[in-house]
Amino acid sequence: QVQLVESGGGLVQAGGSLRLSCAASGRTSDSYTMGWFRQAPGKEREFVAAIRWGSGSTYYTASVKGRFFISRDTAKNTLYLQMNNLKPEDTAVYYCAAEPSPLYSGRLYLPREYDYWGQGTQVTVSS
Repeated sequence: QVQLVESGGGLVQAGGSLRLSCAASGRTSDSYTMGWFRQAPGKEREFVAAIRWGSGSTYYTASVKGRFFISRDTAKNTLYLQMNNLKPEDTAVYYCAAEPSPLYSGRLYLPREYDYWGQGTQVTVSS
């Protein structure tokens, strides 16, 4: 069992930056896949970024590539999402997710493939 707690959301102007954190308690291992998803009002939850806990390999959705950076600190059992050059369309509730097994191919991008979720943190970008 893994518990995930996100922090770091807030209100920022367009062009600004925020760093989200996700503290994981419980047992994690190198086989884990960890991800960030977001959900805007009236829209489905969508993939933002993911990282393989062991290798550190990263994956991004096209709309955030070059602006967002996912990383992890294995000693602290914490996942991060550095968000730069934020845009109003980035406004959403951001969720941290964890899956104990390695996810490959298209499964990496699907919310239903992740077993554990945080409570979410609101990110609002004003224009």
